[in-house]
Amino acid sequence: MTTPDHPSPASQPPAPVAKDRVYRSPLGLAGGTLLLLVVLWLGFDALFKGHGRTPWLALAGMILIVPLVLAFTLRPAVFAGEDRLRVRNPFRVITLPWGEVSGLRSGYSNEVLAKSGTKYQLWAIPVSLRARKKALRRQQRAAADAARGGAPGSRGGALAPGGFGGFGVRGPDAGPTRAQTDQIMAELGDMLERRGQAESAQGEITVRWAYEVAAPAVAGAVLLAILLAVG
Repeated sequence: MTTPDHPSPASQPPAPVAKDRVYRSPLGLAGGTLLLLVVLWLGFDALFKGHGRTPWLALAGMILIVPLVLAFTLRPAVFAGEDRLRVRNPFRVITLPWGEVSGLRSGYSNEVLAKSGTKYQLWAIPVSLRARKKALRRQQRAAADAARGGAPGSRGGALAPGGFGGFGVRGPDAGPTRAQTDQIMAELGDMLERRGQAESAQGEITVRWAYEVAAPAVAGAVLLAILLAVG
């Protein structure tokens, strides 16, 4: 028998589902927004003030360029959930259950490796060699401080020989001595290690092509080619 003070387990609300972590490129978002504004400004100016074939060429150019700008700058994102990793690249959306992910690789680009041997690039997490060089210099300063008698981890933690892209850092203050994208890859690696064997994280990899992006770009390219051919 249950009482108001002791509700039955069936009457208890379900545990809240953790939201996906979303990773996007701040530089890509800023650059894409600026480029999109420039394209639209020039395009509409030519569309309403141009003469002859100019408005039609401007329209075809915008139909071609705008989807491509959106695809390569504003669209890419990585959604990391408890059960799967969803990668939204310019022209594809790849959903990988953690159980089908064999690892993550960071070199000149960041990639997720499937157990089938297929690799998928993470467009939303670009590698910054400049940021890595800065992180390396901070690591070297931390190592020099430790050699002079400083406590390990007091200025960034002790150096680790491994890690993603060779820039792994261990210690309570590892963040400042690791490039931001390498920190993100480390977070994804932790989720893979924690959830890779979970029963709910098993399944098949799905790939969906982004026809909503490709179709307008192809239409714009065809229209532009026709206008140039008949001109």
